[in-house]
Amino acid sequence: MTESIFPQPRFLEPGAQVREDSNLDRHWTTTLPEDLLREQSIRLQLFYGVGVILWAINFAMDLRLAPHGDRGRYGSLIEGLGAAFAAAVTVYIRFGRRSHRAKIRLGVAAVVPHAFGLALLNSWTQQPTTMRPISPITVLILFFGMLAPAQPAQMLAAGLITASMDPVGVWIAHLRGLATPTLFNTLTMFYPNYVCAVLAVAPARILLRLGRQIREARALGSYQLIERLGEGGMGEVWLARHLLLARSAAIKLIRPEMLRDGTREQTTTLLRFEREAQATAALTSPHTIRLFDFGLTRDNTFYYVMELLQGRDLESLVRSFGPLPPARVMHVICQVCHSLAEAHAMELIHRDIKPANIYLCRIGLEYDFAKVLDFGLVKSERRDEATTVTADPGVTGTPGYMAPEVILGHAYIDRRVDVYAVGCVAYFLLTGELVFGAADRMTLLMQHVQEEPVPPSHRTELHIPREIDEFVLACLRKDPKRRPASAEELLQMARMCKTADLWDQRAARKWWEVHLPHLAMPAKANTPNWGRQSGGRVEKVSPLRTQKAIESKLNQGPSNYEQTR
Repeated sequence: MTESIFPQPRFLEPGAQVREDSNLDRHWTTTLPEDLLREQSIRLQLFYGVGVILWAINFAMDLRLAPHGDRGRYGSLIEGLGAAFAAAVTVYIRFGRRSHRAKIRLGVAAVVPHAFGLALLNSWTQQPTTMRPISPITVLILFFGMLAPAQPAQMLAAGLITASMDPVGVWIAHLRGLATPTLFNTLTMFYPNYVCAVLAVAPARILLRLGRQIREARALGSYQLIERLGEGGMGEVWLARHLLLARSAAIKLIRPEMLRDGTREQTTTLLRFEREAQATAALTSPHTIRLFDFGLTRDNTFYYVMELLQGRDLESLVRSFGPLPPARVMHVICQVCHSLAEAHAMELIHRDIKPANIYLCRIGLEYDFAKVLDFGLVKSERRDEATTVTADPGVTGTPGYMAPEVILGHAYIDRRVDVYAVGCVAYFLLTGELVFGAADRMTLLMQHVQEEPVPPSHRTELHIPREIDEFVLACLRKDPKRRPASAEELLQMARMCKTADLWDQRAARKWWEVHLPHLAMPAKANTPNWGRQSGGRVEKVSPLRTQKAIESKLNQGPSNYEQTR
C-alpha cells in the first residue's frame, strides 16, 4: 500500500472541543439539537390538535344539552373561540416559516390563553365554592409538561401563570357579583395547579440534559452534528456546522455497530472509508466534491467532512421532473467527464458512477453545476496495486450501470468501466429509464453482457439528435477496446457535440427559479439552506416544453452563450 497522504487519524473525545472553548456561543450547550426541536414541534402539534377535538366536543355538548341557557350561550362562545385558537396554533406550528425554537416558544405561551378560557368556563355560570373536583387546568399543566416540555425557565413561568388562571377566574366571578371564597381559600382550592406547575419543570430539565449529552456525543472535532440527512449500507451522512467558522458541512461517518463481525472485515471496511477520503482529497477538479477533514473518535467512529451541496442528485431529479433535454444532459456529462478525467489521469477508477452519485447543484450564482460523489469503490488502475478497498472480493458496483467486463469478473479492469457507466447515466437522463429494465438482478446483469442497447431516441418522445445517440452507444459497446479510452477522450467527444452548446446559465437559472425556488438563490447569513426539498407534491414537468423553449430562443438569432464546463 502506498503511503497515506493524510496524517494519522486523530483521536477525539466526543464533546471535548465544546468543553475546552469557553468563549463559544452558549447556544450550543443550552438548546436542544435541531432534530429534537423538530420532534418537539410535532408533539406540540399533537397537543394542540387534541385540544381542538376536546374544545369541539364540549362545544357540541353545550349546544345539545343547554342550547338556551347561560351555559349554552357563553360556554359555546368560549369553547368555539378555544377550538379556533387551538386550530390556529396547530396550523402555525405545522406550516409556519419560523424556526422550531420560535414555534416552541409560541406553543408554551399559547397554554396561558387556553387556561384562561377554561377558567372562564369553570366560573362563568357556576358559583365558585371550596368544594369542587380537580380543575381541568391542573390536567392541562400536567399533560403539557409531560408531552411537550420546553426550557425549564419557560416552563416554570408559563406553568405558574397558567396555574393562576383559576384564581383569576374566581376574581372575575367576584367582579360579576357572585359569591366567592377568600383569597386564602381560593389559593388552597387550586393549590394542585401550582404543584403541577413546579413538577412540570422536571421533564424540561431532563430533556435539556439529554439534549446537552446528545450535543456532546455528536461533537466531532470542531464540527457539531445537527441532523441526519441520509444513510446507506455502511455509512450515514449528517448535516454539521463548524463551531467557530459557522460553516455548514456534510459529514459521512461509519459507526462501530455498522461494521461486520470479525477483525478482518472491520479493518477492510475502515480501509475503504479511509481510501475514499484519500481519493477525494487528492482530486482538485471543481466537479469533484471537496473534502475538508477526516478523523476517528475514541469510540471508533470514522468520519470525514465534505462540502454541503445545495441541489438534487440526478436520480431524484429525473424521478421528480422527468427526462432532461439533450442539451442539458450533455452540459452535465461534460462536467462529470471533467471530474473523471482527473481521476483517470491519476490512475484511479471510480467504479460506481450512477445518477445517485452525481449531484446537480447551485454553486454561488452558477447553476446546474455537477459534482461527482462517493469514491467508496475507487480502485487503482495499476496492475501491481495489492490493496483492495472493498469488503467483498466479488462483483462490486450498481447493476444498472455495471460494465460487462466487471460482471464477467475479468482479472483486470481499467478506466473504461467508468466510460460505460457514463453512457448508462446519459441514457437515464435522456429517457428516464435504465439501459436495460429487467426486474431481477441476474437477468439485468446478463442483459448488460449479451444484449445490444436500444438507441435513446427510440425510447422517448423528445427529439434526440443523432450525434447524442452515437455518443451514448459508443460508451455502451460491449468490448471495452471499442469504447473511448478514458474520460478525457470522452470529454473531448462530448464537447464536439453541438447540442452541448444549447444550454447556458440563463436557461439553467430560469429552470431552478421555477422548479426549485428554495435552492435558486443564496441563503441569508446564518440561515443556510440545507438542500432539502420543501414539503408538498412535486409537479411532473415535461422536458419537451423546456427543449422547445431553448430551440425557440435559438431561432431568434445568435447570442452569447456562457459555457460552464
